[in-house]
Amino acid sequence: MSVMFNLMLAFNLPLMNATLNGISGVLVFAGWLMIRSNRTRPHIVLMSCALVSSTLFLVGYVTNHILRHGLVTRFTAQGPIRPFYFKLLISHTFLAVVTVPMVICTVIPALKGRYDKHRRIARWTLPVWLYVSVTGVIVYLMLYRWYPPG
Repeated sequence: MSVMFNLMLAFNLPLMNATLNGISGVLVFAGWLMIRSNRTRPHIVLMSCALVSSTLFLVGYVTNHILRHGLVTRFTAQGPIRPFYFKLLISHTFLAVVTVPMVICTVIPALKGRYDKHRRIARWTLPVWLYVSVTGVIVYLMLYRWYPPG
């Protein structure tokens, strides 16, 4: 397990996860732009890709935590940035958990051709999904790049 753990760390799962989060956000936003201009096919393709990207993120996130045996990376910065980071992290984490069932509840009616229901739910899902995607990248940058652990 130690060899695999080192290989995965070398691959840098947190960077991969942040990239997938960012890609998801871009795809969701582009999908929203497409449906706003009544371009249904591109909307479906982009949102399907966003769903795949988010699913790959979730697999990578869980894999990273399994391989680390629950070891968490500590946020080392001090001063006013510290409470900001934790408020951002808490909101991101809470909404990330909420996003999964929201996305499922948004996709199912679309697959069933219930576009009226899909639209009603998507109005709530879209901003939450975008927030989680963007804040996921910010959390990564703050934790690993801007204020890396000692």
